[in-house]
Amino acid sequence: MPHSWFWWCLAALLLLGGATVFYYNRLVFNRHRVAEAWSGIDVQLKRRSSLIPALVECVRQYMSYEQSALEALVQERARAMQLVDSPMGQRAPVEAQLGSQLRQLFALVEAYPELKADEQFRELQGNISEVENHIQMARRYYNGAVRELNVLVESVPSNLVARLFSFTPADYFTLDDPRDGQSPKMEF
Repeated sequence: MPHSWFWWCLAALLLLGGATVFYYNRLVFNRHRVAEAWSGIDVQLKRRSSLIPALVECVRQYMSYEQSALEALVQERARAMQLVDSPMGQRAPVEAQLGSQLRQLFALVEAYPELKADEQFRELQGNISEVENHIQMARRYYNGAVRELNVLVESVPSNLVARLFSFTPADYFTLDDPRDGQSPKMEF
């Protein structure tokens, strides 16, 4: 009889060890998926920032007295570029403000039909619209990856493994202003 207790304890330890390894691997997988998803957002944000100087220069040629709008856009881009290596929580509001400045610029463009007809401007407008759509898709993917990780970190029994190995919930990519999640309106 004492011999069977040994086997039961051994089986329980093996089962506990197997469950720990399983949940640990799922947590690691999801943590890496969140990092990869943030990388996707980061790439699109950098791509958008790289298009802004050409857009500003193109618009500047037509909108000489709308200088304040262009300066605000350039300042927001500079702030965003300073935070390139910052955590998502610090960077997201600045990027949202940059998107808001882009929307304001495209609203001003409506008063300049000759600018709207300019081929270079239309190409830049199309590229920025495409990037904004990619940013929106990347945000959705990131938030889905965060949801999966957070569910594992907070639900039983994986939360026991998460606490043991110091896994923490990730932050969602949220926007203060719902309009910041919309692509700038671009009419051709």
